[in-house]
Amino acid sequence: MNRSTLHPSQLRLLELLGSSTDEPMTVRQLQELIGASSPSVVSHHLSQLEKKGFLRRNPFNPRDYQVIRDGQVDEAPLLHLDGAARCGPGGSILDGAPIDRLRIAARLLSFPVSEAFMVRAEGNSMTPRIGEGDLVIARRTELPENGRVYVCVNDGECLIKRVRLIDDQILLESFNSSEFPIFKASDDFFQVEGEVKHVISGGL
Repeated sequence: MNRSTLHPSQLRLLELLGSSTDEPMTVRQLQELIGASSPSVVSHHLSQLEKKGFLRRNPFNPRDYQVIRDGQVDEAPLLHLDGAARCGPGGSILDGAPIDRLRIAARLLSFPVSEAFMVRAEGNSMTPRIGEGDLVIARRTELPENGRVYVCVNDGECLIKRVRLIDDQILLESFNSSEFPIFKASDDFFQVEGEVKHVISGGL
């Protein structure tokens, strides 16, 4: 990887991106700082940096990226924390506006970082596996499989549940089944956001 071959604007972009990973800039902010004529010029340079191996971007969120130095990627990438997901009633919808970004050891993930997101669990319907305040790492998917645990949106509520596919029905099941009985997913709106892959007890 030879930075001497990069356009001056690309070198400046790498410098800016590397110094602002905790608070990523928008394309328009980058445009102003490098003196580009339009946002499309910035987008072009970012694409070139990615093609040349200096940058890795999350396809789900262009402000989520990793600057690659000397061929090495950060071993503790930043993951989005997308708010709270109820282990029970009354959650919030994942809206693509993360409330925080936390560093997680890459070894915890058995899949690409770009497909990962986090939510903080609330409630006790998924105990003993998932408790109040636990950080839940999920892998983005919209296609549930029978018996697996997902972060999902059910009629406006963001929940963590085991999904049961029985005949033509989708049922949502809690681990704490003695207090929280299984129930049918909403006919109006149900969507899987991601499959639960890891749980960090007690958060960070």
